[in-house]
Amino acid sequence: MLRTIFIVVNRSLKQFALSTWITAVSIALAGGLLISIFLIQTQALAAFTGGSVGFDAVLGARGSQLQLVLNTVFHLETSPGNIPWSMYKTISKDKRVKLAIPYAVGDNYRGFRIVGTTDKIFTEFEYQVGKKLSVRRGRVFDSTRREAVIGSYVAKETGLKVGSIINPYHGFIFNENSKHEEEYVVTGILQSTNSPTDRIILIPIEGIFRMSGHVLRGAGQEYQAQANAEIDDKHKEVSAVMIKLHKNPLAGFQLQRLINKQGKVASFAWPINKVIADFFSKMAWITKILELIAYLVAIVAMASIVASLYNTMNERKREFAILRTLGARKNIIFSIIVIQSTMIAFIGSILSFIVAFVIMSLAKYITYTQTGVVLEVFQYNIALVWVPLGMVALGAVAGFIPAIKAYRTDIAKNLLPSS
Repeated sequence: MLRTIFIVVNRSLKQFALSTWITAVSIALAGGLLISIFLIQTQALAAFTGGSVGFDAVLGARGSQLQLVLNTVFHLETSPGNIPWSMYKTISKDKRVKLAIPYAVGDNYRGFRIVGTTDKIFTEFEYQVGKKLSVRRGRVFDSTRREAVIGSYVAKETGLKVGSIINPYHGFIFNENSKHEEEYVVTGILQSTNSPTDRIILIPIEGIFRMSGHVLRGAGQEYQAQANAEIDDKHKEVSAVMIKLHKNPLAGFQLQRLINKQGKVASFAWPINKVIADFFSKMAWITKILELIAYLVAIVAMASIVASLYNTMNERKREFAILRTLGARKNIIFSIIVIQSTMIAFIGSILSFIVAFVIMSLAKYITYTQTGVVLEVFQYNIALVWVPLGMVALGAVAGFIPAIKAYRTDIAKNLLPSS
């Protein structure tokens, strides 16, 4: 009997192939959207809260800690301002600080951010725990020359190679009219890190200080660097300082209290993970809205199953009446419709992985090009299991209404010859 049921179901799916596939596609869209939402949500949170980030805190100008972290760690947003070079020197000598890397920003090349820093970025800095920047081609820059090391994505998008000459442009937004006269030679291309570092250009921090049009205010008054003249430390300033703390549980708390609560000049963003996590918690409503939309799409998909099967009942009444006369019980007729509904949902659930793949591939490309953060197209998530199973279960439930109608088919009435 089970074999007979599946033969009937298979024939029905073929007979009403158009409505079957339209319904299955609507289920696929709902399932793929739900899977993608949960994958993006969990991966984005993990990527931006940075469980494996190789530094602990960021020191920068007084203001929003979130803006400071986004600007320094992810190279997004504008800089909240600068702090005196003396603060960098002081924090780097603090016994609680293991490593301090200064950043100076304010320029771009074709939209890619230029970051002035020291050569410690290559020798001591870890962009992730246990991972240091390495040059794939060429060499690191010489701090005394106008040289640059570019990220792998910058090289891919601009076509720059070792030996290429670039002119920085003032500001974070590319403007042909804001071109600096200084020329920098690309001496190296970084190995891909799958992090925001792939999207930046590193130059000696002295180059930022001496860039034409740049004014230093470290001493409280405007100062413009002169060619071949040494810049006194009192005039220098930095946009931020990346900090790695010694493994002292009190170090972060002490520096946070000293700088944020007692000081008035700078902000100490620590821990970085918490700053980003707080941002995500405030923006959680966006994800909830997307989830709600996906659930509504799922409901519409289930309704389409009901409508599709219910509308075919009139055409199948005679078929069910014949099955009844051949010995099929009412519960068999009921099972045929429920199994057919479940099969449509099953087909849609399989197709939902294709939809999710397309959405995640687009999300991966957009996220990487805009932030440098890499999302996995299919990283294990419980949603990969419960969403398809849930859609199949809903599909089975959706078949109950048309199945009840089939269950109540009047044998005598539907066996009468049609006039």
